[in-house]
Amino acid sequence: MASIVQGLAYKAFGLQIHSEFPLPELPLTDQPGLIGSVSVIQEDLSERWQAIPKVTASLGVSGNEVMFEAKDTAIFSIRDGSTITVSPAPGADGDCVRLFILGSCMGVLLMQKKILPLHGSALVLDNKAYALVGRSGAGKSTLASYLMDQGHLLISDDVIPVMVQNGHPLAIPGYPQQKLWQQSLDYLGMNSSSYRPLFERETKFAVPVHDRFQAEPLPLAGVFELSAAGESPVTLQAISGLERFHTLFNHTYQKAMIDRIGIREWHFGMLASFVNRLPMYRLTRPEAGFSAPAQASLIYETIQHQVEER
Repeated sequence: MASIVQGLAYKAFGLQIHSEFPLPELPLTDQPGLIGSVSVIQEDLSERWQAIPKVTASLGVSGNEVMFEAKDTAIFSIRDGSTITVSPAPGADGDCVRLFILGSCMGVLLMQKKILPLHGSALVLDNKAYALVGRSGAGKSTLASYLMDQGHLLISDDVIPVMVQNGHPLAIPGYPQQKLWQQSLDYLGMNSSSYRPLFERETKFAVPVHDRFQAEPLPLAGVFELSAAGESPVTLQAISGLERFHTLFNHTYQKAMIDRIGIREWHFGMLASFVNRLPMYRLTRPEAGFSAPAQASLIYETIQHQVEER
């Protein structure tokens, strides 16, 4: 492995990552990871894939190993929270393989390490971490990018690792890159020709944010769930009671894996350990148009109100 020969490894998600695959999005490090290390290796997985018990046609689980197949891309194995093995398909797009390594594979690996992966973007507001969650198309990355233009740092995009220390959630940084759709770039006045498509013929782009990245963990102080509804004005309401638990469950990255890999009890206990201490809000916007400035104003008002109540 080239990175190990050089005495260096990559840093992301609180991990020190030794990889046989180049991971140019990630910063290099010679420091141990906050939550350990992981090896990413290449190996022929065809026999193991045939043998592993299948949960679905494209997913297999056996003990501490999860395997999945991404058609025309690769077979992936995630084992023991420490090893990701990749068996690329002939002619596979390397960028696409890397997307699965840094997305789905890392999400499963974090669960194996008993770290909660939330699906969303996290930013630094008032010197604390706040998560923006929501379904695909809710506008998480667009709002995150707008907030970054206002001077706020990105903690993580897409996968937010959360660990609990002394009963309080802590957001762990991902890596210094955002993924933005063409429409989001247009809204924000950014020229897509300046950025690399995530993979061939994709209209989502990789946007490096090295100078706007928070590299150290911060306490998670709140969650904003984004949704779009017709011509609704931008509104914000508190999420309370049992609905808070459901919100965190629904926005757990790869939530379908929870039962499939037998971690429901852990996941329930993890959420229960801090859910009642974490303020949550539902932020609704109109489906059409660019409303990020109005959304940001409501977020600022809410955080200021939290500060005044402390």
